[in-house]
Amino acid sequence: MNLLKVKSISKTYGSGETAVHALKNVAFSVPKGEFVAVVGESGSGKSTLLNMVGALDTPTSGKVFIDGKDTFSMKEKELTIFRRRNIGFIFQAFNLIPELTVEQNIIFPMLLDYQKPNEKYLEELLTVLNLKERRNHLPSQLSGGQQQRGAIGRALITRPALILADEPTGNLDSQNSSEVIALLKEASKKYEQTILMITHNRGIAQTADRVLQVSDGLLTDLGRCRE
Repeated sequence: MNLLKVKSISKTYGSGETAVHALKNVAFSVPKGEFVAVVGESGSGKSTLLNMVGALDTPTSGKVFIDGKDTFSMKEKELTIFRRRNIGFIFQAFNLIPELTVEQNIIFPMLLDYQKPNEKYLEELLTVLNLKERRNHLPSQLSGGQQQRGAIGRALITRPALILADEPTGNLDSQNSSEVIALLKEASKKYEQTILMITHNRGIAQTADRVLQVSDGLLTDLGRCRE
């Protein structure tokens, strides 16, 4: 079953001679539980694609289906709730709230939805993320790797159908990068998370199940990676 289906997405900024065609008729599907990397140079359109999949931006044409739901047919309030419950975002800059502890940052999406976190699942996440001893620390008291693990916990806490990771290792050294990628792979397998990860690092991309390449707004499926 395909958890994500992108149908003929195009995105054009501007018009006439100054028009920029960021995406050109992009189409692909991702089965549930697959970990897919999207590679491409700066300005290739890969971040634009991630924004379309996450419904953070609207395409000029085309559709995106997540778990069978047409995201761009939803009204704004409905889309906001759907995105909060079904999509987890992981950013290069971590985007943790400075005034909140690690645990508070992780459960924040659930509080926005007026829900209580599952305590057993929270403890499991803190253990898997190796953050149990840091649960009451503020982001400023953490290393970059610990902050990114906190961001991954925040993305996982709602058990979203889809996780979108935008250069999640971009601000990390090689050791922390390896740990973050290992965590994403574990989330994909253990929690059946479907993950779409943007990266410019082809070595990191090869750790995914499958690699897509975006170049000049066009997408190519480079196929499955070897184990």
